[in-house]
Amino acid sequence: MGRERSAAEQQIAELLQTARASLRLSVAFLSRLDGTTQHLEVVESSLPLIFRDGITQKQETSFCQAILDGRLPAVIPDVKANPLAMTLPTARIPRIRSYVSAPVVLSDGTLYGTFCAFGFTSDKELAERDRALMGVLASAASVIIEPEVRAQARRTEIEDRLAPLLADGGPVVALQPIVDLATGDRIGAEALSRFPAEWDMAPDVVFEQAHSVGLGHRLELLALERAAEHLDTVDGYIAMNVSPATLLTPECAALLNRLPLPRVLLELSEHDQVADYAALTTALAPLRAEGLRLAIDDVGAGFSSLRHIVVTTPDVIKIDRSIVSGLDTDPVLSTLVHSLVEFGHGCRVQVVAEGVETAEEAAVLRNLGVDYGQGWHYGRPGPPEALAQVPSPAIPAPREGRTAFAAG
Repeated sequence: MGRERSAAEQQIAELLQTARASLRLSVAFLSRLDGTTQHLEVVESSLPLIFRDGITQKQETSFCQAILDGRLPAVIPDVKANPLAMTLPTARIPRIRSYVSAPVVLSDGTLYGTFCAFGFTSDKELAERDRALMGVLASAASVIIEPEVRAQARRTEIEDRLAPLLADGGPVVALQPIVDLATGDRIGAEALSRFPAEWDMAPDVVFEQAHSVGLGHRLELLALERAAEHLDTVDGYIAMNVSPATLLTPECAALLNRLPLPRVLLELSEHDQVADYAALTTALAPLRAEGLRLAIDDVGAGFSSLRHIVVTTPDVIKIDRSIVSGLDTDPVLSTLVHSLVEFGHGCRVQVVAEGVETAEEAAVLRNLGVDYGQGWHYGRPGPPEALAQVPSPAIPAPREGRTAFAAG
């Protein structure tokens, strides 16, 4: 028994049924032409055991190619009356005797394939009106096909673009300093993935695309490996980003268990959906028992962060740059940051402000009680040798008596 048809293929099948019924022919099919092979992707046939989805044949010897080349007419009432048609293999097996074909063309003019019907007996009633009907049905088929064609092209482009990078060990990692706002001393650094400039894509877009083609976990794990390499060359802690879905993989657990966990701050984005909080907290529990600290990133940029914070009881919350930028001149932003600081400290959670770009922003953040800052004011992402030395103690300890929340 063949595979189950997709919803789009079922729609195509209904168009083919219309073609068969209207033209009173035995077989109708949608084919895709790849330059060398004709793929009969959807077939509606009076003989389904013989003519079925998935049959292929040489494109150059097909009726469809001869019609596209102009060597055969689009409507052939009697194949036996056409000497060229009789030289083609399908005139003998399966002894096609009448044929109608129309090209399937996408919106950009690209030829996808053909929409065809044939019979095992000649049919002198086949005429121009039948070609016109097939043309209409072929146009309807192209509308159904195009979204999947575009999606497949996108998948192929992403896979081809990522393949060399994955083979080479993953993205380049740059380190951005995280400083104590009270002293200006660096206490750690965040590892940030960097991709080829010619891609012109933000890292979160690249990771999202990788996940959309099933390569996201692999890319994230390679980024974590690259980030972990810096633990041997820099002091202080290193903040590493991971999605909840990748965190739940056995490969991620194995990787993290190889690291000096007290020097790792694992960041979960506020934007990342958590399908199973119980599984997440279960996966984190043994790692946190060994010293791993947890941060919720991008807090304030959306509505998921409060639940993330309540359920995971993080050690650190990172205030999103969107509410840090310009807070020295915007009382609404400064009030929001003040509220987040009170909330965080009330939960015995350390607070980091991201995207600090000016001395004025840094001063307001310090006055609001924010613990740590990160941004261009303190240093752009760069190589580890550009980082300042971390004074002792290198790693901030969790606040005593951190409030534990009940999930709800």
